[in-house]
Amino acid sequence: MNDPNNQPAPLTIDDVRHVAKLARLAVPQERLAALQHDLQAILGHIAQLQSVNTDGLEPMAHPLTLTNRLGDDVPQPSMPITDLLRNAPAVQGDFLAVPKVLGGESS
Repeated sequence: MNDPNNQPAPLTIDDVRHVAKLARLAVPQERLAALQHDLQAILGHIAQLQSVNTDGLEPMAHPLTLTNRLGDDVPQPSMPITDLLRNAPAVQGDFLAVPKVLGGESS
């Protein structure tokens, strides 16, 4: 499948059609050549990644060493309603006003 330079075998237009069918995509005929080029480039990048020696490397979930800094769960007074509603697009009394989605017409 791969040549000695670690490049994937060239994709044909039929290969692109097949991948599109598997992905349930309706691809117009005029886009197939561009997708062929794009898929070939993606497969080339994957081949390049596969050539990297990862022997002895431990799998990791994230490339950075992160530590969650969670504070204690201490109850505190709530923010005043007026402050909470200040940026709301629509307010009705002390509540957010939202369009009615169930039932009859909105009032």
